[in-house]
Amino acid sequence: MKKNRALFLTAVASGTMLNPLNSSMIALALHSIQKDFHLSFSTVSWLISSFYLASAVAQPVTGKIGDIFGRKKTFLSGLILVALSALGAPLASTFIMLLVMRLFQSVGSSAIYPSGMALIRDHIKDRQASALAVLSIFASAMVALGPTIGGFLIVIGNWPAIFWVNFPFIILSFLLGWYMFPKDQKQDKAHRKELISHLDFLGIGYFAAGMVLFLWFLLSFEGQIHYFAGLVGIIFFCLFVFRELRVKEPFIDIRIFRVHPKLSMVYIQFIFLNIFFYCLFFGLPSYFQDGMGLSVEISGMLMLFMSGVSIIISSVTGKWIDRTGVNQPIMVGSFISIIGALAFIFFFVDASYIGIGIILSIMGLSYGIGNVVLQVAMVKESPQAILGTTSGLFQTCRYLGSILASIILGLIFGTDITAENMKIIGGVLLVTGIISFLMSLWFSRETLNFRRMRHV
Repeated sequence: MKKNRALFLTAVASGTMLNPLNSSMIALALHSIQKDFHLSFSTVSWLISSFYLASAVAQPVTGKIGDIFGRKKTFLSGLILVALSALGAPLASTFIMLLVMRLFQSVGSSAIYPSGMALIRDHIKDRQASALAVLSIFASAMVALGPTIGGFLIVIGNWPAIFWVNFPFIILSFLLGWYMFPKDQKQDKAHRKELISHLDFLGIGYFAAGMVLFLWFLLSFEGQIHYFAGLVGIIFFCLFVFRELRVKEPFIDIRIFRVHPKLSMVYIQFIFLNIFFYCLFFGLPSYFQDGMGLSVEISGMLMLFMSGVSIIISSVTGKWIDRTGVNQPIMVGSFISIIGALAFIFFFVDASYIGIGIILSIMGLSYGIGNVVLQVAMVKESPQAILGTTSGLFQTCRYLGSILASIILGLIFGTDITAENMKIIGGVLLVTGIISFLMSLWFSRETLNFRRMRHV
């Protein structure tokens, strides 16, 4: 049984890691791609922005498709789409073709995560938090090590190598998934047509348009701000809410956020957690190299304090949650983020390398706990029938948090990266930590109230 569990988790994890791996590897390939296609940096950077935009929309949409048509089919189809992109991107003769392949990669890898989460929820009942922690470990490792892996591959085979490297993971995940995942429930043609006819295409369209336009507005903060895109995006979101409240079978039944308030709180906390993490992940390398004059190698070693501790604590957190539940880890993780932020404000700028490493280790401890426990809490609070959709929305919150972090860094750093700016970032981290801690207290109180009501 242990062997089957390990193979099942390997199948899911080797697939779900493709999205964070490909979102982070591309950073070091932009210069080579820009040179080969004779483009401006602002143009080639759409390889990153489009990936975020497409992933933010595709995660809940493909999650809904998996809920309706089967999680195994959706998972394996996502792998096939990533394989097509890995094959087509290195052969792209134009930048537009490369961008299209990148979008295929985004949509395919986005389909894998929500289906993988639902498969674990449905088929792994024992020590479920530890199983979900495995996904967090793989994802955290790929986000942290993606730039390093990408740099190594580019030296060997130029930018096409960051697409070729997907194939070993795709093949491993596909073969294990084909063998280990139980078959989806069979559907006759009439039932399949009925499901398709009930799919809320208009709701999906409103959601996609609103998300793309609103995220485009947020991304524009780094240059000329597109206020019109933000306004139209909000209008589409209003149309989406109006539609979902009235349609019989909505794409996302937004009433679940009222019926399951703790699920809403998990989403909000996850946005703040990722603002916290990506302010550090995006901001520190620039400060180390431009503000402190450190080499890329030393900067990378310092960043490993945060990412390494995060990866290590993730496995421990899964066992912790299996033993005590989610309430205690949620509070502890957010409280540690406050301690880390205070240390960052008062000691980081003047600290030695060892001191910096200790502070970043505290930050990694907070993120590793928060990432796992919020993922488990999301699964716990989601209705089983729509877990694919709610898992997709969970990932959308990750992208929203990372984009908000990049906006905050752009506003704080401006044209100059200084020690004083880092203290301001520390203030942002402190505020996000305090907000997360207060929300964790509310979350735990609501759980206790629910348990008391059950005993009455």
